[in-house]
Amino acid sequence: HLEILEELFPGYENTWRSSQEPARKGYAGTMFLYKKELTPVVTFPEIGAPSTMDLEGRIITLEFDKFFVTQVYTPNAGDGLKRLEERQVWDVKYAEYLAELDKEKPVLATGDYNVAHKEIDLANPASNRRSPGFTDEEREGFTNLLAAGFTDTFRHLHGDVPERYTWWAQRSKTSKINNTGWRIDYWLTSNRVADKVTKSDMIDSGARQDHTPIVLEIEL
Repeated sequence: HLEILEELFPGYENTWRSSQEPARKGYAGTMFLYKKELTPVVTFPEIGAPSTMDLEGRIITLEFDKFFVTQVYTPNAGDGLKRLEERQVWDVKYAEYLAELDKEKPVLATGDYNVAHKEIDLANPASNRRSPGFTDEEREGFTNLLAAGFTDTFRHLHGDVPERYTWWAQRSKTSKINNTGWRIDYWLTSNRVADKVTKSDMIDSGARQDHTPIVLEIEL
């Protein structure tokens, strides 16, 4: 895989972290590609999350001179919400982590947050009230994250535009066709640099289901 990445992105370094034992090996992971002329300090933070969450390769942070860029793959509450309590602890710990970064310099944070924040952020809110990713607890966790000093850049730029999603269930063959999606992938920024964002949007991935790429452009 690393050889293929070198072939496809010759001008880029990559840094990655994958789930490791005693967590389920290869179960989750994150990766950054960044231009070779850049020299960020790379860290793989552990935030004091419950069970094996800190060993699941979920966060990578790049520190640049004037800002941080960090990505996250937030744990899913799981079938039957079996991981919901642990997820709530994660949300608190992650918000504390971002807030600590924000004390040093502005933060650009992205990833799969595994939550549709508001009813407008998914196609069928009524029937998903207790589905993983749309429980009151997870939504409150995301509200609290924003309240710690962060801006959902897509809503900041676009307001309450409906039917804009980043994920469509692969289990349902018609989810992409019918646009019965969820917006669960975000670019967040520290409040103080939100007005410097010039673009925050989804990149059309055609008929492909699951996640679509998202893009942020910011004038720092």
